[in-house]
Amino acid sequence: MAAGKPFNLLVIPDDEPPVLSGTALEARVRDLAREVTWHFDRPADDSDTIERLKDADAVINIRSSVRFNRKVLAGCPQLKILSIWGTGVDHVDLPAAEELGITVSNTPAYGAPYVSEHALALALAVSRQIVVSDREIRQGGWTRGFIDELYNKTLGVVGTGAIGQRMIQLGKGIGMKVIAWTLHPTPERAAEYGVEFMDLDDLLQRADVVSLHVSLSELTEKLIGRRELELMKPTAILVNAARGGVVDEAALVDALRQGKIAGAGLDVFQVEPLGADHPLTKLDNVVLSPHAGGMAYSGTMRGLEMSVENLEAFAQGNPIYVVAAGSRR
Repeated sequence: MAAGKPFNLLVIPDDEPPVLSGTALEARVRDLAREVTWHFDRPADDSDTIERLKDADAVINIRSSVRFNRKVLAGCPQLKILSIWGTGVDHVDLPAAEELGITVSNTPAYGAPYVSEHALALALAVSRQIVVSDREIRQGGWTRGFIDELYNKTLGVVGTGAIGQRMIQLGKGIGMKVIAWTLHPTPERAAEYGVEFMDLDDLLQRADVVSLHVSLSELTEKLIGRRELELMKPTAILVNAARGGVVDEAALVDALRQGKIAGAGLDVFQVEPLGADHPLTKLDNVVLSPHAGGMAYSGTMRGLEMSVENLEAFAQGNPIYVVAAGSRR
């Protein structure tokens, strides 16, 4: 243990441009370890990830694209605590972490107001054809025609965690009727949220906007596939601000091309960053954003602070926001 500091080596897979580095939190970060190493580029593969992390006893991970599978975790024999910036932990093998003695903590709920707001913005941008109109005006055009509204339409919220609950409130706030699906429906939760829970098939058939807010797991991978897209109205909009893997991307491209659904607003993708030659970039009925739903400044700073607090609490013997309870100390 470093004298006066709880960790010997803290490694931070940051982003480019940096998210944590250069913020007011950096001093607190440096107080946690004798040595702090930052990485701003994506590791090439698992072996590269292991090479970067193999001597670390603490990690704050900013990049959701960095995979902490069993091979990577086993290659980090000193690692005690992995703090994830973000709610989703689908890129971490949690059972392997526990088995190997590594504590994993995340930063839950901080982004709910911002991600849900972004999801609503995507739905509005698609329904009001804002991106297409903006591009046309910049090119000298001025085409005015009927556009769709969300008022008095039905919003189907898929997943009712903190973000889904906030989305329910936003939908109601603009005059939408709201229905919902969750893996764990109860009459008490329905009453608390003020929604009607229903089967996913029924929701897809009824909703004018389907907004996805589930975490990615074996139960939700490709939750929205070709069959589910066929159930949706041809006038419906799909919004995904959850994880790219929740949707069968190839099936979605086909549905959009064939007019099976009216459009999509997407903040997440199966592979990120999305390549410029991806079929989704060629479709006018799609609005795209770069996994930015939670990047509002105040929300980002709170989430980053929580990721640092995770290490501070662990060092004091009281781990918080634990999603995998390890035994290494």
